[in-house]
Amino acid sequence: MNVAEVWNLVHQPKKNQSEPAKEEGNAVLLEVLELRQRHHLRPLTEVEHGTKIQNLPRGIYGFSMCDFASLSKRRDKASLLEIHKHLDGIVYYVGYASKDDVEKYLARKNNFHILTSPDPGDRTSLLFEIPVDFVSKCETRPFKEGYIFDLFVTAIPELYS
Repeated sequence: MNVAEVWNLVHQPKKNQSEPAKEEGNAVLLEVLELRQRHHLRPLTEVEHGTKIQNLPRGIYGFSMCDFASLSKRRDKASLLEIHKHLDGIVYYVGYASKDDVEKYLARKNNFHILTSPDPGDRTSLLFEIPVDFVSKCETRPFKEGYIFDLFVTAIPELYS
C-alpha cells in the first residue's frame, strides 16, 4: 500500500451512526453492526434458522417477537426485534428506546417499562440492549407499519464483583 492509499483511508469522512449499511438485502444501521462486532456475534446459518434460542450456540444473533420461541435468520418484517446470545450465554433484547427509558434502565430502577422499537424513531432514538432475564414481561403492540415492544422490568438483579 502506498502513502496516497493510506492517506485516503485515514482521511475518509466517518460514517454517521445512523447511516444504513446493507446486509442480506436489509438496511442495517452502523451502530447495530458495531454492537454485533463488539460482542463477536455471527448471524444464524440456514440450518439454525427457526431453532429455539436455548438450542443455539453462543455468539449468535437473530430476530424474533417477544417470546423468541425460535429465531429467524432474517428480519424480513419491521416487526421483529433483534436478539443477541453473547459468548457468555446471556440473551439480550436489542432495540431502540427513548432517552428517558434508557436512563431508567441505567439507573437500575425497579418496576418500569421500556418501549422498544426495532428501528430508531422520534421517540426511540437510542440503541440499547437489555438481558432477557431482566424483563418480566414483553408485550407486542401494533405501531405504524410494524410493532413496538413494551418490556416490563420488575427488578434488576444486583451485580456481584
